[in-house]
Amino acid sequence: MHLVAVGGSDAGISAALRARELDPSVEVTVVVADAYPNFSICGIPYYISGEVGHWSNLAHRTHADLEATGMRLRLDTLVTGIDPAAKRLTLREKDGRQHLLDYDELVVGTGAVPVRPPIEGLDDLGPQDGVHLLHSMGDTFALTDSLERIQPQTALIVGAGYVGLEMAEGLTMRGIAVTQVEMLPEVLPTVDVELGALVHTELERHGVAVHTLSTVTRITRAADASAGRLRVDGIGPDDAALSWNVDLVLVVVGVNPDTDLLVNAGAKTGARGAVVVDETMATGLPHVWAAGDCVVTHHRQLGVTYLPLGTTAHKQGRVAGENALGGNARFAGSLGTQVVKVFDLVAARTGLREHEAIAAGLSPVSTTATPDDHKAYYPGAQPITIRVTGDAATGKLIGAQLIGARGTETAKRVDTYAAALFAGMTVEGMSELDLSYTPPLGSPWDAVQLAAQAWVRDHLLPAQQDRLPAAAAS
Repeated sequence: MHLVAVGGSDAGISAALRARELDPSVEVTVVVADAYPNFSICGIPYYISGEVGHWSNLAHRTHADLEATGMRLRLDTLVTGIDPAAKRLTLREKDGRQHLLDYDELVVGTGAVPVRPPIEGLDDLGPQDGVHLLHSMGDTFALTDSLERIQPQTALIVGAGYVGLEMAEGLTMRGIAVTQVEMLPEVLPTVDVELGALVHTELERHGVAVHTLSTVTRITRAADASAGRLRVDGIGPDDAALSWNVDLVLVVVGVNPDTDLLVNAGAKTGARGAVVVDETMATGLPHVWAAGDCVVTHHRQLGVTYLPLGTTAHKQGRVAGENALGGNARFAGSLGTQVVKVFDLVAARTGLREHEAIAAGLSPVSTTATPDDHKAYYPGAQPITIRVTGDAATGKLIGAQLIGARGTETAKRVDTYAAALFAGMTVEGMSELDLSYTPPLGSPWDAVQLAAQAWVRDHLLPAQQDRLPAAAAS
């Protein structure tokens, strides 16, 4: 049997590894469009900042590690067509030569491509001018080349999502003065505005000039390069005209699924134009599976949506690799659990926010609490801002958002909420969890439980008291 995986990032490699793990007799070929299989795209900002010393360290596994599993890698090879009836791929190598490759089962993990917003001049300027998009290792090398060649003193980042925030930190750490422009009311729009404001303050504390409710409309070469190589024009609040002269521009406003290969083969698309797959990662095309950022996301609370995440791609790829061998694995579904470090602050979320829950037909109510990360009498205790959202009708946990200083274990505490959501727990039930405690690291009631108890006091306790006998209630 010959299994072919298209794409050398999270989904494709996970599928190949799972297939080799389950049946070492299966022939596995991974076709990779560039020369960088199994590289961590999520780690790029930390290479740009200098915290990761060499780009090769971004590899989850080396080329030799992958081949040691028994898989075959075909690098710098683009798949240009799928013939499902013949079970055959058309390949084009870097030098232009074309080949055919037969398969018995196919897993497609082509991922996503960066969004190109409608900014005048964006299509006319590129890395040679200091204007960059950032999604691949090729984009990374182009950016590092600009950093060395231009030696920028100033940079402007379009977008303040996860990558935009990480890059604001990375460029600042290189001594570059950063301006960040976000069209929405607050940075990190995946959390509520009040929590995003805490991240906004952290950015400004480290010298980043933040402009929200603002849109970049045009990028041109500056008339006077002494003030910056590029002129960036935009519109701010109340339609105020904005302009900046900078040396470097980075556009990071999200991604779209890369679906051309599958769509041209007859696959159907759904949410955000992503390819439709079921929970087994089947595409509906015979012997063709797909996983990762090119496909829809099965969300445990929302149903079918599109939410591209590396963790999701790994899990989906593993499912696809197993089922391509005849298994019956199912992707259990995403909760959208995410975390980001911004300088000395950590922001995390899982599940749904109120407006998302309302759209899903739930009855959300929220409470915000600020418990300390460990006992206050032990030095160094710091508050974590935690917003818990639960269902007013059922008491079930719906979601949580956390903002805390680095070192408060905010990333792991959001995982506690994610596990509770996965299990379908109530907010009140979180107090029953047997969580660890020692004064330097926590409290007898952990911060996640104290925040849950605050929600219970606000939204559940009044109803509980109404059910108690008068003497007991008093």
